[in-house]
Amino acid sequence: MKTYQCGSYRIERRDDWCYVIPRQGRMRTEGVIIADRALFKAALQDGCPVQVANVAHLPGIVGPAIAMPDIHSGYGFPIGGVAAFDADTGVVSPGGVGYDINCGVRVLLSDIDREELRSHENDLIDALFRGVPSGVGSRRSDLGMTETFFEACLVRGARAVVEKGYGTGGDLDHIEGGGLLDGADPAHVSSRAFKRGLPQLGTLGSGNHFVEVGYVDEIYDDEIAAAMGLRSAQVTVTIHTGSRGLGHQICDEAVRSLRNDSEFKALKLPDRQLCCAPIRSRQGQAYLSAMAAAANFAFANRQIITAMVRVSLEQTLRRHRKDTGLTLLYDVAHNIAKFEEHDVDGRRRSLLVHRKGATRAFPPGHPDLARVPAFQQHGQPVIVPGDMGRYSYLLVGRPRSTALTFHSSAHGAGRVMSRSKAKTSTTAGAVLEDLAGEGITIRAASKSTVVEEAPGAYKDVAQVVRALRKARIAEPVARLKPLLVVKG
Repeated sequence: MKTYQCGSYRIERRDDWCYVIPRQGRMRTEGVIIADRALFKAALQDGCPVQVANVAHLPGIVGPAIAMPDIHSGYGFPIGGVAAFDADTGVVSPGGVGYDINCGVRVLLSDIDREELRSHENDLIDALFRGVPSGVGSRRSDLGMTETFFEACLVRGARAVVEKGYGTGGDLDHIEGGGLLDGADPAHVSSRAFKRGLPQLGTLGSGNHFVEVGYVDEIYDDEIAAAMGLRSAQVTVTIHTGSRGLGHQICDEAVRSLRNDSEFKALKLPDRQLCCAPIRSRQGQAYLSAMAAAANFAFANRQIITAMVRVSLEQTLRRHRKDTGLTLLYDVAHNIAKFEEHDVDGRRRSLLVHRKGATRAFPPGHPDLARVPAFQQHGQPVIVPGDMGRYSYLLVGRPRSTALTFHSSAHGAGRVMSRSKAKTSTTAGAVLEDLAGEGITIRAASKSTVVEEAPGAYKDVAQVVRALRKARIAEPVARLKPLLVVKG
């Protein structure tokens, strides 16, 4: 058996797509990394298998500590990390959710073909850049936002904004959990977090967040694609953003509080960034309530941006909405912790599943799937965006994800280069020139973002998707290629 070393941990290669960190030292369970050889080598160089092993030390963990093929280093948990905890005896860890709570992605399908859009591309990207504020600290004042409505968004998520006219009830059927995470309590959201979030609803933010207009470039399964409304050369829109400053503030406050908690210190875990609280404790319940509020903010945020995108497309093409389509295929969260029922060792257990840089991947017929016939028959759409210069993928969850990953899949390509390193490897002008050569137009709030998000800073997402398929976690349905990209 081929073995590797990362830090003090021994790693064994189980097969071509799975690497295992056996229980060592004070680990309570094993670690599992889903990756092919090239992706695993990148993970070794990054040192993130140590983070997988560290997660396996947490109290109440059920099953292995898991990493997806897009794994790279994060705060406490690796990005691409999944861990489940017993709902009664386990813990909740803010680092297992991430600072951008419910950062997520949604895909919209239009009734427009790529060729039809060609003569409108410049006007459309200008309209999107105006209509969706982006960049560090971006805010908007045109929504007539009141504190009462904002609180409603924290409690009721996308449902609150749909009732205000930002979309339709049909949209809610195509959002994870109907666009709502139960248990939110604004009383557990600090005044500082509230103040940061209030003007940022309906904004994109910075970093890797984007609005991308693309088209269906390849279809791998005609039956599933047709059932979900996908066709060749169809124009699509992908939106990737989260809970903005509100989620960051909630995570930051929880981390600072729990890091100094005496109960946490008594656990003597290998990394202070794994700060946590028992799920049923006062601190654990307070964090979960605030996290749910941030998650609902993010669902509302993506819903408002969707409404702005629809308006931009209608105005640019001078066509009524019924003639442009732009229906929501699906919206998935990839920085969240959720209570779920799972079969473990032959019995049903209630677990709190942390997914950080990972998404749900429910198989056909799963009881928690939205009552959309195509989803029930073929599985939940899994959206795996790549970098802004290559392609993204739409997949569906497969039954294998049940036992292996708690119904979880990768969330994107994963970085291979830090933002600071990316800044030294190229220039904004060179990135823009390369993208233009591929027929891709970009608008960004800063040149710094263009360089930090250069395609070379990311893994090739096709590698990630191949690993998911090989592990039978998710099956590719279609590939999307970018045309217009608005970046923060």
